[in-house]
This record gives sequence, structure tokens and C-alpha cells, in this order.
Amino acid sequence: MRLTERLTAQHGALLVVDTQEKLLAVMPDREPVIENIVRLVRGAREMEMPVWATEQYPRGLGPTVPSIAALIPERPTKLIFHCCGVPRLLEQLYGRHIRHVTVVGVEAHVCVSQTAIELLDLGFRVQLPADAVTSRNRFDWEFALRRMEHAGAVVSTTEAVLFEWLETADRPEFKVISEMVKTAKTPVPR
Repeated sequence: MRLTERLTAQHGALLVVDTQEKLLAVMPDREPVIENIVRLVRGAREMEMPVWATEQYPRGLGPTVPSIAALIPERPTKLIFHCCGVPRLLEQLYGRHIRHVTVVGVEAHVCVSQTAIELLDLGFRVQLPADAVTSRNRFDWEFALRRMEHAGAVVSTTEAVLFEWLETADRPEFKVISEMVKTAKTPVPR
């Protein structure tokens, strides 16, 4: 398998990491990041891809933001920073023959990074839309993306991921995905 193996909806999944109210409240780019995550969740659902989400210590960090929580009702909680220790997550990834995991959420340099690296170590391909992950400051965000890319993850964008999942304009989902892309607000400023 090539390092740059293209994503496919057939063998792909989306993992939304810790998009909780108290965490996102301190992110300077929270609105466009939330919007991009919502677009990815809707796109994945449109293409019948599995979507999972987690919450890190919700008693202290609060619940998932409403716009994402409404789309992903089941969000197992965790105390460990990476998501691979979440009960049944790996079992479901292996059971569905998932090869590619698109990882989004917060914070890029903590839970997202540790999750991406753990998935890579387990043999999964990992894609990170840079405009759908964030940290409180640019320095942590930038170096987290560099670290994950150096470890073997592919850093991309929300729009690129959606069209890569889609593969072709003759899929029935093309119009819905195209409309999502057309109505997107400005990208995350960095």
C-alpha cells in the first residue's frame, strides 16, 4: 500500500475528536472549524460512511457542541487522550474493514495528534483536513500537523477530502456534496 493511497468512501471512516463546548470556546477559529466538521459529517453520512465521535472528560470540558451533537448522538467518553482506547472503536474499525480514517477535532497537538499516531501505528491510513482540526494557538496547531504528517498522515482540506470520498461526478451524492462546497464560508484563517 502506497503512503499516498487515495481515500475511498468504501473503506473510509470519519472520527470526530472531542469537539466540546469548553474546549472550542477558547479556539480562535472555532466557527469555521465547526462548520467544516459538520460538512464532513454530513458528507460522510451522505456516502453511508461510518462516523464516530468522542468526548474527553465531559464533566470538566462540557458536552459536544450542539451542531455536531445533533448529527452524532452516540459519543463515548474517555480520559485517555487518544481515541483508540475507546471501547469497541477499534473492533468496529476492523469489523468494517476500514483502511482510511479521517480525523478531525480538537486539540490538534493533544488528542487529535495522539489519535492519529496511534491509528498509524495500528496500520490505518490517516487523513487530517487542516481546516477541521484546531488548537488554542497557531504554534501548537502547526507543529502538530507537521508531526502527524512526518509520522505518515496525509494533511489535506475539508473540500479535498469530500471530493476524494466522492471519487466521481456520476455518483448520486455529487449534487449534495457540490452544494456543501459551494455554500462553505471562508476557510480557517492561519
